[in-house]
Amino acid sequence: MKRTLLGLSLISVGAVAGLASCAPQKTSGRSDKTGWEYNSPQLGGFTVANNFQGQQTGPGLTFVEGGRFTMGQLTEDLTMERNSVPRTVTISSFYMDETEVANVDYREYIYWLRRAYGSDYPNVVKDAMPDQTVWRKGMAYNEPLVQYYFNHASYDKYPVVGVNWYQANEYAKWRSDRVNEYILQRNGALRKNPNQVNEDVFTTESYVNGQYEGLAGKNRPRDFDPSGSGRRNATYADGVLLPNYRLPTEAEWEYAALGLIANNPEPAGKRRRGEEVITDRNIYPWGDANSTRYGLRNAQQGEFYGNFKRGAGDQMGIAGGLNDNADIPAPVGSFKPNGFGLYNMAGNVSEWTLDTYRPMSPEDVADFRPFRGNVYETYRRVAEDNSIEEKDSLGNLPRRLLTTEEITGKNRYETRTPDMRDFKDGDSASQFAYQFGTNTLISNDAKVIKGGSWNDRAYWMSPGTGRFMQAGDASSTVGFRCVMDRLGSPNGINSDKAGNYFSNEKRSRR
Repeated sequence: MKRTLLGLSLISVGAVAGLASCAPQKTSGRSDKTGWEYNSPQLGGFTVANNFQGQQTGPGLTFVEGGRFTMGQLTEDLTMERNSVPRTVTISSFYMDETEVANVDYREYIYWLRRAYGSDYPNVVKDAMPDQTVWRKGMAYNEPLVQYYFNHASYDKYPVVGVNWYQANEYAKWRSDRVNEYILQRNGALRKNPNQVNEDVFTTESYVNGQYEGLAGKNRPRDFDPSGSGRRNATYADGVLLPNYRLPTEAEWEYAALGLIANNPEPAGKRRRGEEVITDRNIYPWGDANSTRYGLRNAQQGEFYGNFKRGAGDQMGIAGGLNDNADIPAPVGSFKPNGFGLYNMAGNVSEWTLDTYRPMSPEDVADFRPFRGNVYETYRRVAEDNSIEEKDSLGNLPRRLLTTEEITGKNRYETRTPDMRDFKDGDSASQFAYQFGTNTLISNDAKVIKGGSWNDRAYWMSPGTGRFMQAGDASSTVGFRCVMDRLGSPNGINSDKAGNYFSNEKRSRR
């Protein structure tokens, strides 16, 4: 397991540190279509990244190569809900946290919020705090966990719990900003500034939109615009800033949990193209089709692969023979990783996903990057010159929902509403309406949670099973991890490009 320092894995820090400088410094290259040179002040100064090496792996992440798989419940549906009918879908490649977000990671976040906003906006800190009372049970003595689980060094590497869906999303946004700020500092585009507060904090969106200056470094990207100022902020076109961290979709989470790449007998390598075949299905993430215990005859024989509840009142076995060696969540790097190298995709804690929950059948779901929960937004703009409104008092750019007129005018959405959370769920017909609190507990704020927890039976550790919680609720059994989109080639090798190329063709590989 990679060890972390201030939220940055040491291995990943090296990768980030090795990124190209914040902008192209050469003036070579020209357009295939016009013949004009790129990065030339004499020819208008259009900037293109030279020598771009491809997307780097962000701190804490592991690459998950996408592909086709059967999403849904392949085991017996014990709850008889039929809320996860099997269907074939394709998932794009992405990066995923190797482990769940730990208490020490979330405490770093709270510390940063307190330092940046605590004096003038204490509610920002209060709203981000995990609910430590989730440990309380009317007929159990859990007060030590209420007091110490989130705060004590003994639990630093244990998964954070008591975090609701909204808080998890805010953490992902904060993490995105801190990683991109770190990259810019390492490249010399920004100087370190521990004193930023309120509206002057770094956010990626305010920086790329020209509303954050900070302490400019000596290695800011060169501005080739002949009417420019000579230096500028980095942009996404420079290839240095990373995409945002976010919660995984339900499909991404389930695909990553199955780890089916380990069931490919001939995966692609440097000297072979790989076979398009999976030999076995997985019931659990660690790959053994039937067992929750380690089977080889050695010192670890019989040990549990994951942290779960074997039966009523049996959280960890008996003294002298603890079966999973954990009565509550265990450290995030414990137990057996799956085929993608991901830890605790079954057991330990269930995890939030991005999706809004609905029972659904195959015809209700997209077969490519399936997801329910789109809410389409745009930046607020100043009417006079259509510029983006000034950032708010917390340093964020104001957003708003798209209007019906804007969506209709674009003529590219399947509906005329910017809120797609209840799209195609039957609520247009009154007899099937989801009336929260009347005929259902399902609402547009019901979010999918995946993976069994330390307090669940093994049934819930199968990736195809899933449940829901209200987005504003929290639990001692639910945590989260983040993902990041993979941009460019889907195989994760930056020296390769997407698509197939044939040496006997006249067109060269570019």
